[in-house]
Amino acid sequence: MKRKNVLIGVFVATTGLPTATAAQQAQDTTRLENLTITATRIPVPASALASSITVLQGVDLEAQGIRSVLDALRSVPGLNIVQGGSFGAATSLFLRGGESDYVQVLVDGVPVNNPGGSYNFANLTTTNVERIEILRGPASVLYGSDATVGVVQIITKRGEGPMRVSAGGNAGSYGSAGLDANVSGATDRMNYSLAIERFFTNGSYDFNNDFDNAVVSGRFDVRPNDATDLSFTLRYHDSEFHFPTDGSGNLVDRNAFSLDEATTIGVEAGRFLTSNVEARVLLASNVVSRGTNDAQDDPSDTQGFFAFQSIQDLSRQSVDLRTNVYLDNGIVLTAGAQLEQQKERSFNESESEFGPSNSSTDVKRSNQAYYAQFLANVEGFSAIVGGRLDDNQEFGTFATYRAAAAYTVAGTKLRASVGRSFKAPTFFENFATGFVVGNPDLNPERSLSWEVGLEQTLAEGRLTLQGTYFDQGFEDLIQFSFTEVPNYKNIAEAKASGVEVEVNFVPVADFVVGANYTYLDTEVIDAGFDSGDGATFVAGARLLRRPTTTFNATAMYRGWDRGVFSAAVHHVGDRDDRDFATFPATPVLLPAYTHLDLAVQIELLPEGTETGLMATLRVENVLGQEYTEAFGFPARGRTIFVGGRVSR
Repeated sequence: MKRKNVLIGVFVATTGLPTATAAQQAQDTTRLENLTITATRIPVPASALASSITVLQGVDLEAQGIRSVLDALRSVPGLNIVQGGSFGAATSLFLRGGESDYVQVLVDGVPVNNPGGSYNFANLTTTNVERIEILRGPASVLYGSDATVGVVQIITKRGEGPMRVSAGGNAGSYGSAGLDANVSGATDRMNYSLAIERFFTNGSYDFNNDFDNAVVSGRFDVRPNDATDLSFTLRYHDSEFHFPTDGSGNLVDRNAFSLDEATTIGVEAGRFLTSNVEARVLLASNVVSRGTNDAQDDPSDTQGFFAFQSIQDLSRQSVDLRTNVYLDNGIVLTAGAQLEQQKERSFNESESEFGPSNSSTDVKRSNQAYYAQFLANVEGFSAIVGGRLDDNQEFGTFATYRAAAAYTVAGTKLRASVGRSFKAPTFFENFATGFVVGNPDLNPERSLSWEVGLEQTLAEGRLTLQGTYFDQGFEDLIQFSFTEVPNYKNIAEAKASGVEVEVNFVPVADFVVGANYTYLDTEVIDAGFDSGDGATFVAGARLLRRPTTTFNATAMYRGWDRGVFSAAVHHVGDRDDRDFATFPATPVLLPAYTHLDLAVQIELLPEGTETGLMATLRVENVLGQEYTEAFGFPARGRTIFVGGRVSR
């Protein structure tokens, strides 16, 4: 069919560069390079992109025993994970020095960020994950608000071959245990996969640190004919996290806990109207219900604010329509429109020695957008130019753009890109009432970014070297003021620049090693309302919790009989933070730390037989390094998991 010829001509006949990750080559050095979709919303080999992208394969994460997306992301260049303590604690991601709410998180194309960008990675698991794509750089042209410095997309497994059923379990440190089961398969016109998982732990703190997380994930794809495809994806989690700490990390509470439930659904359909014109529609829904309960500890607990309860319901529903026109000369034109509705209903009440108090919100806002993209890939040259106009019910219109180009010759690739992106205010910043007054006239926070990169392949594609320099400016940052009313204003400004260096090497078949180093320079340009050394923004100082240097190294060996051995080293340099136990907060320096993880996977019975049996061992923080990612919240010590899996 002409469609297939067009796709091959546009995307595959390009550079001769290696696969998106060296691990992909190690699994099968003869197969075609896997395609990525996040950077363009069209299947493209990573080697043909002018963007910085990392692809983590689900099969590799499974071999390493990695169960959470937050642990999977630790090896990505330019990225720093911050978790406030044990399993289930609030977890943020900082990419290239941007704020923690500057990364769009997608599950099969469905946005799962809270309105305004924040996302807690604590509950997101690698269950039923085919791959994770991490795009570094502005992407608001395709994804709107929140894609300020990058995108993380979770892509659910597509079933393959005859129906296969498997079940596994593991147990380990801190009274932890997990169980999971999945079924998957495919026919000529249909693919399906369904997985369920339950994980429980007592946590690493001495008391009241239980975490219980249940996950359901599924995907169903059908192709009625060669011109039409339809997919349905679902991810659901229901978690309960008990936290003994207050806001500064002190162990003070034996009955505080939080609940978090989220349902993410995506329905996408595509049809080729002609041999080179494709229409696609994505219906996306993410509904979150969460709450916190910190009841009075005992009858004598009557000082200060001694009880608190909250309930929050959030939803994001959208429809995205786009058309792709594939031209014979290696050009793809995309035009699309999106309509999104965001809602929040919340209620909280507290009890204190001063009497009870409560507040509630019931707000919503809509956003409509129009975007276009030009993609070309001809004889070693590739280019992307795109633009978008968002029309938001609160802040009005905002325009973004992106342009990127790459040229490849004799295994050397030069690339450059520039883009403008933005992040919308949160509902609280817009609509808060009572003691805090929101500002409906806030502008979105905005960023202007550019980068240049060089990639080189050697040793017949077994060695890949990459270097990237990036520069980003963040303006109109929203800040809180006790004295200004409304309490939120666009006032602060910061910048971040740095270098990312990556090496991937396949010295022999079935052995993959990789390393990356990031140097990050962040600086507050305008501290806005903040003053004093303990403020969140201090003019001339680094942004909080962003390390200047990070280093990651990974190795995976599949060559010994029925087994996989893997190792990962993560080094994070010192970071500036604050001790919030004092008022005003006190500046602190978090020392550097090095984290070593080891994993072994052994096939006791080969999976190709009628029944497969596998044993697994994973040891995290092998050296027992004591460290914190957020001041006052010690991270887990040495953690061991032993498990197994049976499949049929």
